Amino acid sequence: MSQKYVYLFSEGNAKMRELLGGKGANLAEMTSLGLPIPQGFTVTTEACTQYYTDGEKISDEIQGQIDSALVKLEEITGKKLGDETNPLLVSVRSGARVSMPGMMDTVLNLGLNDKVLPTIAAKNIQMFSDVVMEIPKPLFENAIDEMKTKRGVKLDTELTAADLKELVETFKGIYKAQKGVDFPQDSKVQLNEAIKAVFRSWNNPRAITYRRLNDIPGDWGTAVNVQQMVFGNMGDDCGTGVAFTRNPATGENKLFGEYLMNAQGEDVVAGIRTPQPIDTLKDTNAQAYEDFVTYSNKLEKYFKDMQDLEFTIESGKLYILQTRNGKRTANAALKIAVDLVSEGMIDEKEAVLRVEPKQLDQLLHPNFDAAALKAAKVVAKGLAASPGAATGKVVFTADRAVELHKAGEKDLVLVRLETSPEDIEGLEGKGREGRPGPSGNLS
Repeated sequence: MSQKYVYLFSEGNAKMRELLGGKGANLAEMTSLGLPIPQGFTVTTEACTQYYTDGEKISDEIQGQIDSALVKLEEITGKKLGDETNPLLVSVRSGARVSMPGMMDTVLNLGLNDKVLPTIAAKNIQMFSDVVMEIPKPLFENAIDEMKTKRGVKLDTELTAADLKELVETFKGIYKAQKGVDFPQDSKVQLNEAIKAVFRSWNNPRAITYRRLNDIPGDWGTAVNVQQMVFGNMGDDCGTGVAFTRNPATGENKLFGEYLMNAQGEDVVAGIRTPQPIDTLKDTNAQAYEDFVTYSNKLEKYFKDMQDLEFTIESGKLYILQTRNGKRTANAALKIAVDLVSEGMIDEKEAVLRVEPKQLDQLLHPNFDAAALKAAKVVAKGLAASPGAATGKVVFTADRAVELHKAGEKDLVLVRLETSPEDIEGLEGKGREGRPGPSGNLS
């Protein structure tokens, strides 16, 4: 019997984390719990290691299993990849055994071509070219900026369908100039290339650095999750968001998160529009909010830990895209561990194991004197991304932080407009980091 390298979500469970990765195992478990999960399949971590063993190639055996799983997914959804009238669009995401947020690659809206939804094909070409084919992202961003200048608008969303169609042609021209061939119209070719790109991203510089900093073995590999897209940007009855079942900063037992209506997931973190607090969703879509509260409570009780959830609302219906144990501050970790014991979810022995030694170290970081901080003149505000407080020379790029550190500078404060996984080298003990935001003193 040949080895199984590809599993439908309905074929897996939470105990298969080493094989399906954390994301795939949780998607499988949520499917078995009856939650509204956009369906898909997982290409295993063993397929990733086999990909490298075979010289960065997907074997015929693995390819056959991917093709078979795609056919089954098309049957489940009633849609077909690349079809003109009822197209199946999918996301292709990484999923290691342990969470490595932002370290590996993702492709969204895969399955678009000239005949399928041309008004949003521009995003697909840009993401596919950047992530999969490694064409420099600024080439596309500059083209968008030129189009907005030409049309006299400031936001991408102000461009018309005709403008986007023109951008599609511009992007295809950039692709051909960089790669020497036309942008692939075959959606299955796009899917296969995207899966290989996610496998390759296991060994990109930021992923390697993250593994080294967090003691994650390099031979684990990553799974790949191919999942039906649901859309939060199809109108005012659609939306997307992220939320924690408890506050990850304080540990308070209250939903904490944000969402945007008529938006895709990347819009929530792009900073172009201001997300709304999750508790205001009950005023926008009471049923979706009630469902989300029900599902988040169910998942926290099932996994016996604070959960970090991603969700999308399409045409008024709520879909859960992902759940995982949420990252938290040291203070929150202590409070959550104690509270879970009080609530009867875990025992005291498990509570001790929930607080990592590195988190205890965070509690020992210095803090500003409260009275002095209150009396100080605020010159900038942002979101702190480090524990405690620090002083130092301000730098504005991760490369500059590394450069000054090598030159002997020890006290540096890295200030960025937006945090990015690419900054990880500059954050590796080289300084403190923050990003301008709606609240919080930059420290």
